[in-house]
Amino acid sequence: MAILGIDIGGSGIKGATVDVNTGELVSDRIRIPTPRPSKPKHVGSVVAEIVKRLNYQGIIGAGFPAVIKKGISYSAANVHKDWKGFNVEGLIHKATGCNAYVLNDADAAGLAEMRFGIGKEQSKGTVLFLTIGTGIGSAFFVNGQLMPNSELGHLKIRGKDAEHRASDAVRQIKDLSWKEWSKKFAEVLKTYEALFNPDLIILGGGISKKFDKYSKFIDIKTKIVPARLENLAGIIGAAMAAVENLE
Repeated sequence: MAILGIDIGGSGIKGATVDVNTGELVSDRIRIPTPRPSKPKHVGSVVAEIVKRLNYQGIIGAGFPAVIKKGISYSAANVHKDWKGFNVEGLIHKATGCNAYVLNDADAAGLAEMRFGIGKEQSKGTVLFLTIGTGIGSAFFVNGQLMPNSELGHLKIRGKDAEHRASDAVRQIKDLSWKEWSKKFAEVLKTYEALFNPDLIILGGGISKKFDKYSKFIDIKTKIVPARLENLAGIIGAAMAAVENLE
């Protein structure tokens, strides 16, 4: 079964159709820069463009960078403030004519990694999945079950959001070396470790491809591994979630 997954991020909006039985993409992956400003109508137009390019008809799953409950965004940290309290599912349906299921973007990526990636080897215990990009997204799993909307990137560390200390955007903006950035990121990881005592931490997002550049600088007790699905996880997980919640 091929389902369209959309990953709405702070810098780009990505989409592809996914075989939800295997987790493999069965179409080209389309990426369009997130519009500025990233107001709902502008993002809706981009999602509609992806649907048009893929000539897709059917249900859509979408990951969105916010707390999501019943299709409504309850936060707006890395997107325009107009998203707070906005019906994201309704917007996608209006823009595309397709029924949609929306969930937190990191939750979507985590679901994919736990089903088809390295997380499937850790069905017991606690797993913390992190996406490192414009911000820091998180998905927390206990015995394979998702605890949605954890949003640990906004946990305060010495008075500042964790993602404002150690996201990949911070690394690029401040032109930090991998060693310099790793010191900041390690502080974030040690805080998570102390609070939640996970059995495994999985690092996802585009930065997972650079794991060998910074892993040697991170000294924590918890086992830490790069995601296997890298930055495709959000698309795959969104498609999975749509099938499981809409059919």
